[in-house]
Amino acid sequence: MSTKFSWEVHPTNGSVDFGEELNRKLPPLVRRLLAQRGIAGREEALKFLRPKLADLGDPFALREMSAAVDRILRAADRGEHVCIFGDYDVDGVSSVMLLHAVLTAYKIRTDYFIPVRTREGYGLSREGVRRAFEKCGEKPALLIAVDCGTSSVEEVRNLQNDGVDVVILDHHESGPLGRPPAYAVVNAKLEESSRYTYLCSAGVVFKLAHALLRRRRLAWFDLKRYLDVVAIATVADIVPLVDENRLLTRHGLRIMGLGGNVGLNALNRVTGLNREPTAAHVSFRLGPRLNAAGRMDSPQDALELLMTQDSAQAEKLAERLEEHNKARRAEEEKIREEATQMLETQFHPATDHVIVLGSRTWHPGVVGIVASLLMRRYHKPTVIISLDANGLGKGSGRSIPAVSLVQAIHHCADTLVSGGGHDMAAGLVVREEMIDAFRRQFDDYVRDNTNAEDLKPVLHIAAEVRLSELNTELLDSYELLEPFGNSNPQPVFMSRGVTLSDAPRHLSGNHLRLFLRQGSGECDAIYFNGALRKLPEPPWDVAFTIDRNVWHGRSSLSVSIQDIRPAEV
Repeated sequence: MSTKFSWEVHPTNGSVDFGEELNRKLPPLVRRLLAQRGIAGREEALKFLRPKLADLGDPFALREMSAAVDRILRAADRGEHVCIFGDYDVDGVSSVMLLHAVLTAYKIRTDYFIPVRTREGYGLSREGVRRAFEKCGEKPALLIAVDCGTSSVEEVRNLQNDGVDVVILDHHESGPLGRPPAYAVVNAKLEESSRYTYLCSAGVVFKLAHALLRRRRLAWFDLKRYLDVVAIATVADIVPLVDENRLLTRHGLRIMGLGGNVGLNALNRVTGLNREPTAAHVSFRLGPRLNAAGRMDSPQDALELLMTQDSAQAEKLAERLEEHNKARRAEEEKIREEATQMLETQFHPATDHVIVLGSRTWHPGVVGIVASLLMRRYHKPTVIISLDANGLGKGSGRSIPAVSLVQAIHHCADTLVSGGGHDMAAGLVVREEMIDAFRRQFDDYVRDNTNAEDLKPVLHIAAEVRLSELNTELLDSYELLEPFGNSNPQPVFMSRGVTLSDAPRHLSGNHLRLFLRQGSGECDAIYFNGALRKLPEPPWDVAFTIDRNVWHGRSSLSVSIQDIRPAEV
């Protein structure tokens, strides 16, 4: 079975110079990886390798930040009631938790509300606002929307007309109606030119907190204590890990490793963390469990976990999130199997440019995960839709780098009730009878705005290495490049002419353990889902990533295979 990827090896730069000290301390491979990330010279390298909180930029550089700070401090001075209205994913829940801690520090009377996906839907819906005010016990003077609100023009106008000021702290793209008529909208995506477009909503809330503390200092309030929560949101929301995002995440992971948030500490124990937390641990273990609460209509459990100071309560909530995650996985497997069966008769990979599927039996909280799985499997922009009993569908989409889902949704607006989000991930609402029309328009849009190369999956190889180069000493320098994620990807390496020193060993879950040999170099490797492939006869070219494995206090280098192809002569 041939590889589905086209391998592209990054050209080697043989003259990477970061000054005498770094040239001596850093292996040539790590220096090359720095250069590939656009790092030039000693000062840039030091700033990247050892990011400092002192390098954080001016929070008032975000447009309308001053107005948001003024309005919040006015609420503090007048004893006004404030309602925080958030979203049900990790970013939304983290944003609510952090903002509540900050407002409470300023002794502002604060309530909060997170909608249930299947009951109130996404964002500032009329039903969501009604239930929020019901929970608050009264109509607040100020509503602060976090991780939502940018496209809620009519809803914000109604609130402002009803005497409720609205401040929006968000990072989503604007809708076709433009800026909502809120008192302040702090969202870099609405600015013509901003360095902060990479922030998630928790990052925006952090910048607001920083601005508040600059305007009115609280000597006893330590904002750094909450960096682990900001890091969780930044990684889980898959925003670019560049500049301040990378800085905040690096320090946040360090705080998490030292104990940090009581709830996250409990969740780490539930997930069996046996080393310092990494962005990968957040992506594949913590994030899914926190997201599972919102997906399974219990976002309050995730919020309470982040807010609790009680270790016993944190353990109970962490176990509850684990149960939500098990239910989510079962629902995900059911939808994936049914969607795969539908594709056998409704999808033609050679001619269809998109995947659009819907069903009345699919849980709306899980369709995004299945969309992601199918997008990666077929390398096609994918939308999976959950239809209710009245034929109203809520869809979640995932895309490939060459196709902006936001632009595609705008192009197909006449077939949809609503839609919005990001280039790579978006949500939409569509009537059942319009799904076929949407699929056709979506397919036409992708066909007209891409070429054959755009639609071919590419495996980007950072460098060619020999197995004999792989050791824990390399890891010590390599890990300075972390955290890895969006826009700071984990490097993929390749080794040529690799053979096996022993037969492959099958592990549970269709995984393989391979015993690789290249000249005098040997290593064990894990190939996740490798048993599902018919491997070519060795020798091979092998593409892989490296990580640190810690077992019973002992550290070793682990190799995770990404792809295998017959060795090229």
